[in-house]
Amino acid sequence: MRVRSVFTNLIQHGRKALIPYITAGDPELAVTEEIVMAMVQAGADIVELGVPYSDPLADGVVIQRAAQRALEAGTNLHKVFELVESLNSKISVPIVLLVYFNPVYQYGLEKFIQKCVSAGAAGMIIPDLPLEERAEITSIIEAGGYPIDLIPLVAPTSRERIGKVVEGASGFVYAISSKGVTGVRKQFSGELESFIGQIRSATELPVALGFGIGDVETVEKVKEFVDGVILGSVLVQMIEEAAAKEEAIAKVSGFIAELRKVLG
Repeated sequence: MRVRSVFTNLIQHGRKALIPYITAGDPELAVTEEIVMAMVQAGADIVELGVPYSDPLADGVVIQRAAQRALEAGTNLHKVFELVESLNSKISVPIVLLVYFNPVYQYGLEKFIQKCVSAGAAGMIIPDLPLEERAEITSIIEAGGYPIDLIPLVAPTSRERIGKVVEGASGFVYAISSKGVTGVRKQFSGELESFIGQIRSATELPVALGFGIGDVETVEKVKEFVDGVILGSVLVQMIEEAAAKEEAIAKVSGFIAELRKVLG
């Protein structure tokens, strides 16, 4: 699998994975494509693309607004697949889709997986996926031999269920840094390191930390006990505040390049 091989290679060289997230279609799909290519050039190892959804329960206001702008611009699942297909012919890093369960269910589980694979997506993250449905999706992937990772989200509130959440997962574990929704934070729980340790005892998969990471200082603090960091809201906010696409591309790629130096 492409996602796992990225981590394997980085770990062998003593480096950490840099995984930026942006919302597909914010402010429009053509701009998303340019930003993704700029992030890869600046040093992103894996790109996480959010499929805009009208009721994004796990997201804070910054990403909620981005989803709304993308939907108003006409972005839909079909167009996101077209974007992934286009990007896959231009970049070499894996693309992971973050998508809520309802669109997946409406599309049809196996049909959705097949479409992800044919478009070139290397993995998917479904933040509101029930455990029962996780088992069904995992069995579809295994039975069909589909080369795609179902990446689990593990929250500090689900410590007693970590083993079940990561069972059958692949790619890496997305560890949620703190309770609540996405959004930049300055303070993290003192139990974060033990939480990561508990995940590591339940799986051999690499662990990447997301939710709330928004500056170089925080990345410096957390990089020692994880295999990668995921940044989203800070990048989406840069895009939102930019006066033109050129400014958005410059700000985002400049920040990614800065983080790349920190992560090796």
